[in-house]
Amino acid sequence: MSKKIKLLFLCTGNSCRSQIAEGWARHLLGDIIEAYSAGIETHGMNPNAVKVMSEAGVDITGQKSQHIDEFKDLELDVVVTVCGHAHETCPYFPVNCKVVHIGFDDPPKMANELAAQGASEEEQLNCYRTVRDQIKAAVEKLPETLNV
Repeated sequence: MSKKIKLLFLCTGNSCRSQIAEGWARHLLGDIIEAYSAGIETHGMNPNAVKVMSEAGVDITGQKSQHIDEFKDLELDVVVTVCGHAHETCPYFPVNCKVVHIGFDDPPKMANELAAQGASEEEQLNCYRTVRDQIKAAVEKLPETLNV
């Protein structure tokens, strides 16, 4: 068996989208991908991300919000930026590390906008569910996207 691909999902705060992506990659592709997630900053785990992943049968409570600097000594094969800010401010990675951008809307921002309009908690959670499902679809396509 060949070695697993070391893949890091990178987002601004490593609280939601990158955490969801890491969870899906571990759950769906753990046999071929060694998944990690980090942020340009750390904002802690978003409880709604944990909740909607649990609804989908994926436990991400063992993950933690980590800063990109924690991975400076890890030889990564691929970095996937999952938000525009992380993509624009992505740190330099060695030539042998492929950087791919697969952007997703920001569930906390969308939920906050809905809350300001008087939306219910359930309607706000639907933002997280939608992005969770979009991330799952993207993760499922990673082997072909990365040519693995």
